[in-house]
Amino acid sequence: MSSYAERLGRMDSCAVSDAMDKLGLPGSVTGIGRVSTEQRIAGRVLTVKLDKAEGRTSTRHLCTGAIEAAQPGDIIVCEQRTGLDAACWGGNLTIGAQMRGVAGAIIEGPARDIDESRQLGFPVFARQITGRTARGRIVEVATGEPIQVGDIAVEQGDYVIADASSVVFVKPADIERVLEAAEMIWAREGLIAQALREGKPASQAMGANYEQMLNK
Repeated sequence: MSSYAERLGRMDSCAVSDAMDKLGLPGSVTGIGRVSTEQRIAGRVLTVKLDKAEGRTSTRHLCTGAIEAAQPGDIIVCEQRTGLDAACWGGNLTIGAQMRGVAGAIIEGPARDIDESRQLGFPVFARQITGRTARGRIVEVATGEPIQVGDIAVEQGDYVIADASSVVFVKPADIERVLEAAEMIWAREGLIAQALREGKPASQAMGANYEQMLNK
């Protein structure tokens, strides 16, 4: 895992989302939840794009190309926006990804075999959960190409952090300034939390400092 990914993983998605707001950058996605563990994940993105099969067949199983290309700490992000109730991530993919050191999977669409991912302790984030197979329904059309997650354009090599609150993508060109802003926000939030624990009234602990934190 790179030093940028390590720094990203020391915070939560809210601090990073706030930093993106402060800098006027898009990147935060809501509605994709963690379904298998309580872990936060952060790392570089490997992309997979799926589409309706419509008579087409895949020459390899969905997402296996991304798994085989992964480096330890990478995160596989899969777009399945067809509207079909068909999983693009399951138990065997979890095993394969875990063996490669993949940090987790983020699915814009349905995932399945959630009990298996829970038993293995592998982080899966998904828009929906289903038991329905991809066979005959969806096919992989691209690995390593641009995809869309929520309303965010995502490219291979982007950075991502995901936890119980949200999923946030950061472009490599922006990562240093986003991290600097997020670390400042994270530190200030920590001071506010400390003041509250010490008994300072909430209106004083949060006050103007909190409202001004995202001023540009």
